[in-house]
Amino acid sequence: MNASRMLLLSPLSSCNGVRGKLFPESLRRRSCCSPPPLKIVSMAKEGSDASSNGGIIEKVAIGGGLISTPVIAWSLYTLKTTGCGLPPGPGGSIGALEGVSYLVVVGIVGWSIYTKAKTGSGLSNGPFGLLGAVEGLSYLLLLGIVVVFGLQFLDKGFIPGPLPADQCFG
Repeated sequence: MNASRMLLLSPLSSCNGVRGKLFPESLRRRSCCSPPPLKIVSMAKEGSDASSNGGIIEKVAIGGGLISTPVIAWSLYTLKTTGCGLPPGPGGSIGALEGVSYLVVVGIVGWSIYTKAKTGSGLSNGPFGLLGAVEGLSYLLLLGIVVVFGLQFLDKGFIPGPLPADQCFG
């Protein structure tokens, strides 16, 4: 086996609890005195702990996705209502957060597609199902991005660039 650790569970024998005149000796011996077979519950390869790099990457993706979701929703609403993205903010911090949020969503969708192509299934659910939720929200946001950017291009004839321009904040 390629497992470095195995968890084997065996129920406790109840032979000691069945005493006295309730059950004849032959019934006690047949029904509960032979130990039940061991059952393999889980097998883990080395380095597959929750503290391994996969766990850290999942947690970073969850945190980034949960922060990026409302930022992109705000950005898409602002783009649809004003024709421009979010304002740069103090020192460009809001605009930078907006740009990084778009990259995070594209990264999560890319990771999901890669995992689906490699393993045949998407990303794992992660702790408390949050990675699965972030994955689903990322696909939903990607659809929203395509729709709002398409409508922006049809209405205004342009999609704002990543840097503040004269059309929006000049």
